[in-house]
Amino acid sequence: MNIPSNLKYTSDHEWIRVEGNEAYVGITDFAQSELGEIVFVEVETVGETIEANGVFGSVEAVKTVSDLNLPVTGEILEFNAELEDHPELVNEDPYGKGWMVKITVNDPAELEGLLDAAGYQAII
Repeated sequence: MNIPSNLKYTSDHEWIRVEGNEAYVGITDFAQSELGEIVFVEVETVGETIEANGVFGSVEAVKTVSDLNLPVTGEILEFNAELEDHPELVNEDPYGKGWMVKITVNDPAELEGLLDAAGYQAII
């Protein structure tokens, strides 16, 4: 299972990669493997500010649909448009080309409450 050490994680299997006061968010390698083949990613919250743990979209696999929760409070700046035509990128490269949204981080202190790679490994 791939769990990069440069990311923070939630117990709901989202990851966040912070770059300055912006960040990229997606689902973990574990989450995509549990969901199976991803067929659709829906994010209709671009431009909205979502609270930490709030739903920013959903991911649809062949057998199920799951909500996507934001790890920290922030404004949704951008949806990864590549996922519209290629949702399988979430399966193939969950930490790279399979990112889902780019956000502004409203309160960097919220990042301290997230799991590091070792903490995430321990819960899966």
